[in-house]
Amino acid sequence: MLQSKANWKFTYDTNDDYSNVFSQLSISSLTERLLVKRGITTIEEAKSFLNPKSSQLHCPSLMNDMEKAVNRVKQAIENGESILVFGDYDADGVSSTTVMIEALRELGAVCEYYIPNRFTEGYGPNENAFKEASKQGFQLIITVDTGIAAVHEAEIAKDLGIDLIITDHHEVQEKVPDAFAIVHPKCSPSYPFKELAGVGVAFKFAHQLLGYFPKHLLDLVVIGTIADLVPLLDENRVLAYDGLKAISATNRFGIKALMKQCNMEGPVTEEDIGFLIGPRINAVGRLQDANVAVDLLLTKDPEEAKELAAFVQQLNQERQKVVSNITKEAEEIVEKEAEMNKNVIVVAKEGWNEGVLGIVASKLIQRYQRPTVVLSINPEKGYAKGSARSIDAFDLFSNCMTIRDTFVHFGGHAQAAGMTLHQADISVLRTQLNQLASEQLTDEDYKQVLTIDEMVTIDELSLSLIKEIEKLAPFGMGNPKPLFHVKSTPTEIRQLGSQQNHLKLSFEQQTTKLDCIGFGMGELFPIIGPHSEIDAVGELQINEWNGKQKLQLLLKDLSIKQWQLFDYRGSKHWQKQIEPSFLETSLAICFQSEVNQSFPLDLNPVQYDNYFIDQGDYSYITDLFIMDLPASFEQLENVLSSINPKRIYACYRLQNDDQYFHSFPTREDFKWFYGLLLKRKYFDLEKDTPKLAKHKGWKVEKIQLMIKIFYELDFVKMETGKIIPFSKPSKRDLTESTLYQRKWMQSKIEAKLYYSTYKELKEWFDNHLHVESSLKEEVSYGL
Repeated sequence: MLQSKANWKFTYDTNDDYSNVFSQLSISSLTERLLVKRGITTIEEAKSFLNPKSSQLHCPSLMNDMEKAVNRVKQAIENGESILVFGDYDADGVSSTTVMIEALRELGAVCEYYIPNRFTEGYGPNENAFKEASKQGFQLIITVDTGIAAVHEAEIAKDLGIDLIITDHHEVQEKVPDAFAIVHPKCSPSYPFKELAGVGVAFKFAHQLLGYFPKHLLDLVVIGTIADLVPLLDENRVLAYDGLKAISATNRFGIKALMKQCNMEGPVTEEDIGFLIGPRINAVGRLQDANVAVDLLLTKDPEEAKELAAFVQQLNQERQKVVSNITKEAEEIVEKEAEMNKNVIVVAKEGWNEGVLGIVASKLIQRYQRPTVVLSINPEKGYAKGSARSIDAFDLFSNCMTIRDTFVHFGGHAQAAGMTLHQADISVLRTQLNQLASEQLTDEDYKQVLTIDEMVTIDELSLSLIKEIEKLAPFGMGNPKPLFHVKSTPTEIRQLGSQQNHLKLSFEQQTTKLDCIGFGMGELFPIIGPHSEIDAVGELQINEWNGKQKLQLLLKDLSIKQWQLFDYRGSKHWQKQIEPSFLETSLAICFQSEVNQSFPLDLNPVQYDNYFIDQGDYSYITDLFIMDLPASFEQLENVLSSINPKRIYACYRLQNDDQYFHSFPTREDFKWFYGLLLKRKYFDLEKDTPKLAKHKGWKVEKIQLMIKIFYELDFVKMETGKIIPFSKPSKRDLTESTLYQRKWMQSKIEAKLYYSTYKELKEWFDNHLHVESSLKEEVSYGL
């Protein structure tokens, strides 16, 4: 048995049939079901989804104030007015700024850009920046990816005589700024799609400004669209789909240089944007001014592009080190203050870089599965500022809004937030959030939720099927990469990586082989039995190596529903396979008074005796180590009736003189040997034993055992090294011999528990687990 780390949410129904709906598409039933799960139920919707085209985009003029904003920009260009593009410091803001600058320059505008410093100015437009812009002669400011909350700053712009055009996509606040124009899909009742990224809105504005569809800007649009985690549906799907093609073939020097720093080759995917390009652009604004990132995307000089890309790479490496150091320090605080952070983690320290605290919070959630707030303390100003991330079951925004008075500033949504509060209120915040979480959440709520799309059998998988599923890409928010459930017994289990921290499983069915890779899951290796049926959840993909393509499942989680048997019988090195982390809930049991083997890993075995059942509560035991063979089946059955283990480890081995299974004589052996004794009248132990052993092919121990049993039953007597049979012994059953019964029982135990196959041993345990009482082995009496 192995518990999954996440909660699995099954959404599939294998009885659903959509073949009549999508028959024209010539796609698999699996892909049909995946389309329906994405809300696609008609043939027209399916065609549009599987073949995104720019013709599916909505007309930019449907946005409120679009024409007004375009006319104002054209007027500024005609009059030679200076235009300032005011952006944001993340990947969406940087790409939005670049799109707007490119469009304006193409029209001949006199323009510059400005991105506020995260550390000195914070997010969004600010009064000082607008006043400085006025001093420098800017008469028109266009915000991109920001501004919808800049109510005060809009008033400042008006007082300064600056026309302010806001293009944004963030949530609209209670009050809308009094700007010259607001180009925002959520402020536009007639615009059909509300979820564009900031760069998507900027692109729409550029489209209307230029008077044609600017394909050459799509390589920029895809960066912000994917990096900002907007739903990849409707227009975003088209922009991301076409954008990935565009960036794969880009001639933009800055992007090409950055891709080279990322060692990217071949077509660019959404993962490349999300995990390579986006984080590097974000790293600039996390550590310093984001201007370098905009310069990188704008430059027309290949040498400058190389230098800027190298600098961005350096900043990203520095960002990774900063994140790693802060995460380590934060984990130490969490471990030290475990009880205080039982339901919600709130950690704070002086000197932490504010720009990376969101990443740190995400890493803490991955490890602890708790809502997390990470704060940097500024002792001079007496406040703490930071970021928070949450789990699915805890709405961070609504809960924090119930304690809004605790914050100086607060904003965000259900899963992420930013905040500023007085240093003295950190402990108050921790207490309040932990109390709210304790009232709302159960233990299961703290586990990640994996939504599983379909269950597949290995023999139905093929390279062509996975390529068909990949037509649902690009994947992201609103269109997650589908998760599949596979159930099978592995043909191979091993660890990978220099630190053995990755896991590889292989499943085979008929002629199909599926490799499963679990990154960071190597610790599960010791607790996965080689014969266990595994439920695995992951993403189907094609692994290509040296020109060969193979089916692969990228593991997200796994579980084993049945108890597991680990067969270490006869092994002297089984200890190396044991994971020390679960020894706290393990029990090692010994049945013999003296066991001739050492016990590593601090197992501290318990000696079985008549009071075993009464002496302790073993209900907490998950791992049972059986260190030697019992004297009777009843002993082991009593142990199993008291324990409900998830894993049983058969760790026993036999000494050479204990192998009664191979040396125990049959009744016919006893009859023949006693008949020989009666015929010969004596048996010389020293001379005749080796002769008889050779003649019959018996072990010497077998002959010695029969003689001892004969002696115990008064069938023979001993005289100076010779065995003399009684001519008329009393009639007694062999079973009247205590030695016979003990050795007979031991041979049965060895046959069943030691020399049996894995399957036979597993079946024996299956039949005796959770049994309150058990019958003793029947004994056959007589010769």
